[in-house]
Amino acid sequence: MSYVDGFLLPVPKKNLAAYKKMAAKAGKIWREHGALDYRECVSDDENVKFGLPFNKIAKLKKGEVVVFSYIVFKSRAHRDKVNARVMKDPRTHAMCPDPKKMPFDVKRMAYGGFKTMVSA
Repeated sequence: MSYVDGFLLPVPKKNLAAYKKMAAKAGKIWREHGALDYRECVSDDENVKFGLPFNKIAKLKKGEVVVFSYIVFKSRAHRDKVNARVMKDPRTHAMCPDPKKMPFDVKRMAYGGFKTMVSA
């Protein structure tokens, strides 16, 4: 079964273009190093009738949107190898050499690795 790294982060709307540019570069790098799929999704419908909407989980501030991202790998071992190669790739660090200038608040980003339970 596949393995997925998932991310949930608040991005200021004014930074969405910069975030998209950075994400496009990141996606290319992850895919070149072996990731099976790379997706960056921006919230479009947070008016849910049940459950807890992502915007509340992310504790959005005024002018922010939620970005939900995921990267798919063959397995956790494959993820670890791909991520190690990505972290050694100089293009990764060149995307944003100053962490203080990231187009989102890194401290509010949620991240985790997930074993696929069902694949339909």
